[in-house]
Amino acid sequence: MIFTIAGKELKALFASPLAWVVLTGMQFIIGYGFLKRLDDFLQIQPQLSQMPSPPGVTELVAAPTFATVAAVLLFAVPLLAMRLIAEEYRNQTMVLLMSAPLSITEIVLGKFLGLIAFLLLIIGLTALMPLSLAGGTRLDYGLLLSLVAGLVLLAASFAAVSLYVSCLTAHPMVAALGAFGVLLAMLLMGETAGDSLRARGWHVPAALAQVLSPVKNFEPFGKGLIDTYALACSLLLTIVFLALAIRQLDAKRLRG
Repeated sequence: MIFTIAGKELKALFASPLAWVVLTGMQFIIGYGFLKRLDDFLQIQPQLSQMPSPPGVTELVAAPTFATVAAVLLFAVPLLAMRLIAEEYRNQTMVLLMSAPLSITEIVLGKFLGLIAFLLLIIGLTALMPLSLAGGTRLDYGLLLSLVAGLVLLAASFAAVSLYVSCLTAHPMVAALGAFGVLLAMLLMGETAGDSLRARGWHVPAALAQVLSPVKNFEPFGKGLIDTYALACSLLLTIVFLALAIRQLDAKRLRG
């Protein structure tokens, strides 16, 4: 039933004009940034050829492009996720959904996976841009794979947080603004708290604070490093907010 709900949510996203606007806008921004960086790379190639071990197109074009996607997802994911639960309450269809032979966990995971499938499409289209250069230059496939993995984990973290916020209100736009605010606060507070604790010599609390900074967890992957701690932090953040969403919906069901 989880995949049935996921398929329904994915179809609903493709039927939504907002999702198409977000997808088109993201592809325009990402495509423009990719072509601009590629043009800059071609212009500095004579200087790079004189270096003993110059960075390649993956480091100078693909990595910054994926960093741009990470930044754009901060705005896009709350918009895509705002209707997942909030719209069910606004349309008064949540009671019908909860009365179906489904558990709250299946509902939450199904909606989460439907959104992730749409985000994977965006990530896949982004990965095709540097891959289109494979016939004319040498790509660092290890770095490219690391970038894709990091972006998938980042998108999952953003989606879980946005889904939880969508459980708190019956107004989709409020859910979008709230999710963006929470993600931005996590980005700023996680980074600030980590630096402050590290400066005081509290390395363990500083390491724990990294859980609250999804973008910080993406950074090692952007450098081609499969950091197991950053991986664990991303997965923990995603699991915690999915659990919070399940608990919130379960509490609402018990209150009637």
